[in-house]
Parts: sequence; C-alpha cells; structure tokens
Amino acid sequence: MPIYHRLGQIPHKRHTQFEKPGGGLYYEQVFGTIGFDGMSSLLYQVHRPTQVKAIAPALDVSPRLAVANNLTMRKLIGFSIEPQDDFLESRVPLMVNKDVTIGLAAPRTSLTDYFYKNADADELLFVHRGSGRLRTLLGTIPFEYGDYLIIPRGMIYQIDFDTDDNRLFYLESRTPIYTPKRYRNHFGQLLEHSPMHERDYKLPRDLETHDEKGEFLMKIKKGNALHQLVYSSHPFDVVGWDGYNFPWGFSIHDFEPITGRIHQPPPVHQTFQTDAFVVCSFCPRLYDYHPKAIPAPYNHSNIDSDEVLYYVDGDFMSRNDIARGHITLHPGGIPHGPHPGAYERSIGKKETQELAVMVDTFRPLMLTEAAIAIDDGKYYQSWLEP
Repeated sequence: MPIYHRLGQIPHKRHTQFEKPGGGLYYEQVFGTIGFDGMSSLLYQVHRPTQVKAIAPALDVSPRLAVANNLTMRKLIGFSIEPQDDFLESRVPLMVNKDVTIGLAAPRTSLTDYFYKNADADELLFVHRGSGRLRTLLGTIPFEYGDYLIIPRGMIYQIDFDTDDNRLFYLESRTPIYTPKRYRNHFGQLLEHSPMHERDYKLPRDLETHDEKGEFLMKIKKGNALHQLVYSSHPFDVVGWDGYNFPWGFSIHDFEPITGRIHQPPPVHQTFQTDAFVVCSFCPRLYDYHPKAIPAPYNHSNIDSDEVLYYVDGDFMSRNDIARGHITLHPGGIPHGPHPGAYERSIGKKETQELAVMVDTFRPLMLTEAAIAIDDGKYYQSWLEP
C-alpha cells in the first residue's frame, strides 16, 4: 500500500547508531518484499530478531483436494463450517490454485498461546462476525463487522476476539495485495474518482514493546507446512518503525459505490488487486437511473476467470435462494447470469442493500474435500426455467 506511516521512536537517519537509554544499540531490520524493489519498512528492535532456541517438527497443512478440474457451478453453505477454538485450526481452505487460497474460519478463542506469520502469502481477512484487535509487531488495529484486514507476508501477529462468535472469510495471496492501480496516480495517491480514500484506512496504532527473554512459540506457514520455532525473546519488541510495508484495515462500509444510468460492470466494485486475482465489494447503492434500465446484471461468460462470491448481508438481487455465509463459484469457461425472474423483478427498483465480497481469479480454482462437504449439489440447476 503506497502510503507512509510511522510509530514509536526512530533515529534521525537510517542505518545509523540508535542507542538505548541504558546503553547498547537497538537492532535495525529492513522488512520488505520483492527483494529490495517492493514496499518496505525499517524496524528498530530491543533484541536481535534472529535468535531461535529450538525447532519442532513441521506439520503438513496441505489442502486435501477433491476436484482438480472443475466446470460446475457450486453453492457452498459457509456457516456449516464448525467453529474451532484454535485460530489456525479453525481455518478451512475451500478453493485453491497456485496463486491463492480461499477459505472460511470460525475461531472461538483469541490467538494468544503462540505467535503466527505467513511466510508465503499476504493475508486478507474479511470480518463477517465478531470484533477485536489485530496485534502485530508494528502495532494494533481494532476491527469489527465488515472490516478487511490486510496482513503482509512475514508479518508476526496475534489476534484478540471480543466474543466466541466469530466468522472470517479469508484469502492467502502468493502475490502482494494492493489497491487498484487505475485509482492511483503515478505517486501512488488515490485519485478523486476512487471509491475509497486514504482517510478510510485503519492504520496500526498502540505499538507494543516487550523487553522479555524466555521461550516464545512462533508458528510459520511456508510451503504448505506449519513450522514451529521457539524464539528466545518476545517478538513484539519494536520500539519504533517507519515505511510503507505494514498491516492495515478498511471497512466495506466505507466503500463508495460507482453508479450510472445503465448497469455498471463488476470492475467498478474493485477494492483490491494482485497479479493473479481481484477483490470487489458489492455494497448498498442506488440502482441505474436510465428510464429503460435493467438493474440486474446481464449474462456474461467467465472465459478467463473463476468468480467467487461470498454473501455477507442483505438481499442479493440477482440470485434466488441465497443467504448470509453462502459462497457461489462460477467457473471460467461457461456463462452465468441472474436467476430466473431476477432480471424482470429488478426493473423499476431504486436501490439495493446487498453486501458481498467477490474474488475473480485469473487461473482455475481447485476444490478441497471440505468444499465438497458443504456444497449443496444442485446449484448448477438453479438457472432452469420452471
């Protein structure tokens, strides 16, 4: 995300001595991606971030695939995913390809017994139910219903939930997650016609600095394995940092929909982009205002992408028999469109209160055993006319 931020205390000049009040030096760490070409931040830590006391056996967390080549429309009943106490064990991958993992989680308890980081992927957590605080070595971000949380790869974090009723829709992206390029000028600032603004961002605050030695369990996901390392100092020991690479949040309720006289194509709803997929937010908005407008979307072919829709709230006007927590998959190669009756009943309507998250991937998605277990098995027939 091309925006500068800083917290805590930092020296006047980069890569120079930064002395501790009682003597000794703070340790500087460059936290960046894409070699030294991507966005980065400079961290100043009480202890060396390289001290590992022990390594336990890695755990295999590879998704169990059920369908590797899918050409079937599917509807997954997302709230069928059973809650789990542990944050990582609650994650259920449903659809995967080489670029992204898409899944659901229903964690009952906060992540406090260990620290976690994903060394392979940027993470996007969408909060459907629950509230709390994302705690990271670069600060804390309070979150609530409707928030997107963007966690860059390699970011160490824990997460506190206010209650045991939490539902997350999550993505793990092997390429960085950015705001849409077409909404940014060449300096990286969001333009006036952008449906979101830097003012809407939820930035890290309340930097935690722990000067503690001991044994601190770190779980690191890399290469479909969960590695378990024991650090000799508390991972949250940053006294200050600045830069461009850090976790941040954005509420779907702050997305400002773009509307027009006739039906607008899905890209106007785009909220995030990567090299391999895009994320769109369908939010409450006024409908098209041409006197002959048909607010329901036209039929369209997914020739080059798989479309995943996660239904959050409201009445999704183009679908029949859709409820909160459902996920639909419209695979590339065949057309899809509004359900029978939706086209006609949308005429004359003035607005919608729908709320949904869409992910369009540029490579086909494979389905896991967990996805097939919650598939209703008949969604592909839902376009048949009575």
